[in-house]
Amino acid sequence: MATHYLRCFLIVLFPVFFLVGNSIADNQQEEEGPWSYRGLFSQQLNQISFTNWARGGEESFASTSLVNLDLDYEKERIQWESRLKMAYGVIKLENLPWRKNEDFMHLTSKLGRKISPKFNTTVLSEFRSQFDKGFKYPNDSVVVSRFMAPGYLQLSLGIDYKPLDYLSIFFSPASGRLIFVRDQRLANEGAYGVRPAEYDQEGNLIRVGETRRAEFGTLLNIRLQKEVLENVQIDSRLSLFNDLTDENRSNRKNTDLDWETGINVKLSQYITASVLVHMIYEHDTPIPVYDEDGMEIGTTRKIQLKQMFGLGLSYSL
Repeated sequence: MATHYLRCFLIVLFPVFFLVGNSIADNQQEEEGPWSYRGLFSQQLNQISFTNWARGGEESFASTSLVNLDLDYEKERIQWESRLKMAYGVIKLENLPWRKNEDFMHLTSKLGRKISPKFNTTVLSEFRSQFDKGFKYPNDSVVVSRFMAPGYLQLSLGIDYKPLDYLSIFFSPASGRLIFVRDQRLANEGAYGVRPAEYDQEGNLIRVGETRRAEFGTLLNIRLQKEVLENVQIDSRLSLFNDLTDENRSNRKNTDLDWETGINVKLSQYITASVLVHMIYEHDTPIPVYDEDGMEIGTTRKIQLKQMFGLGLSYSL
């Protein structure tokens, strides 16, 4: 029931944000201060239906809500940048129940102090998770993810290099990361890199799986945010992390990759087209391998790739 209400709320999210954004814009003061903000609220809809359509097809309805918020503070030598990205989408195919097709939340906050025009000493914090349960369709009875399963919390201390206004290169030799799996069944399976449960020879549970995993290593974070053409905005973020404390020493050379690139094209005042490509490689996250009959025969390490294209209503602050 809670999931149903969440879906309904997010489907009508855009009108609420639209009204709030207009209120903020109407009351914004003209004087410039240390604070600045940007925001993009988008509601993308897609619907297909057929009546006496000889060529066949499957009716569907899809809705995706996206929110991007940036809040910056700069005064003298202090710079504070915060970024929040959220998305939730559902799809309804003919004769099938509602399914989730997009779900994430990503919050970053970067506090720095200038030591030269292009270098800052910086503390970077980051949180990532999702809102709702996830399934590996067509199997909709076994949960493979949910809020805080997984969840990632990272804190890094390093140097932020800004050679250009729209480019940031952050390197941290001291980065700590906590991975949460707040679902005991998933934790017992060792999902997302946590220590799995232990069983005796008869299959009896000896020790439950751990619901969190701590890592410490180095982080390289590159962010490019620029209007490359009029009304064409690109936002690309690349994150590379090495865990230097892995119990398996051979794994310490492996690098986790998280690369996300979004392109927003403003077609009119309230119409926006967007393209998102998200690539992830996590050595501790096994990917199932299937045979020709669709049966799982094992796991391997592979790059995860997600692509999304949307066209819909939007409002920018």
